[in-house]
Amino acid sequence: MKLKDKVCIVTGATSGMGKAIAKAFSSEGAQLVLSGRNKEAGRSLEKELGKAVFLAGDITDPSYNEQLVSTAMDRFGKLDMLSLNAGILGLGNVMELPISEWHQTINTNLSSIFYLSKYALPHLQNNEQGHILINASIAAFKSFPNHPAYCASKAAAMALMKQMAVDYAPKVRVNAICPGPVDTPLLWDSAKAFNNPETAVEKAKEATLLKRLGTPEDIAKLALFMVSEDSSWITGTAITIDGGILNV
Repeated sequence: MKLKDKVCIVTGATSGMGKAIAKAFSSEGAQLVLSGRNKEAGRSLEKELGKAVFLAGDITDPSYNEQLVSTAMDRFGKLDMLSLNAGILGLGNVMELPISEWHQTINTNLSSIFYLSKYALPHLQNNEQGHILINASIAAFKSFPNHPAYCASKAAAMALMKQMAVDYAPKVRVNAICPGPVDTPLLWDSAKAFNNPETAVEKAKEATLLKRLGTPEDIAKLALFMVSEDSSWITGTAITIDGGILNV
């Protein structure tokens, strides 16, 4: 029960890594506000977890982010942490990518972090220790074909993480995790940007030193460590979890 009585907002909670993180946090005693666009999946997860409330909406809308925070305060009376997992790809090189998709990717992957943090930080600072955990990507360090908006947004998210860690220490810890190829729908969508999508995922798996794709549960275990007291002397840091692919 490492998160007993902690209150956390989890974005991107209806699938993939966000869903696994929500389940891991709940199993350790956290009370959750779940964010996502898929109402059916969100309601199902809300029912499964018990001490959770799902709020459907658009994470790129500042007012929705403000509502997530107010929901946490109204339902649970406090807010201890954010787990920020919402993300989209925005595929296509710079010449091909529609400007609207550029903005949508930046807004989803970067601006939403700013919005939710802005409204949450006054409450996070009221606790003994608040925490913001950003689910970034190895795309912050490594470029991939036809992912300009995604790579740019993840690198910017890393800079924002470090800056917030400076501004809000010691009351709030701010960190990021940077997954490599994890077996989620987003990975399979990402493969469409490569010349041979049908083999891109297999090549990514073989490129890892451990010769397997990550699982959402792998990421959830790291996320749990990062928001628990086990990592109480870590802030302003990005932890890579990629099966060793960046070492190849």
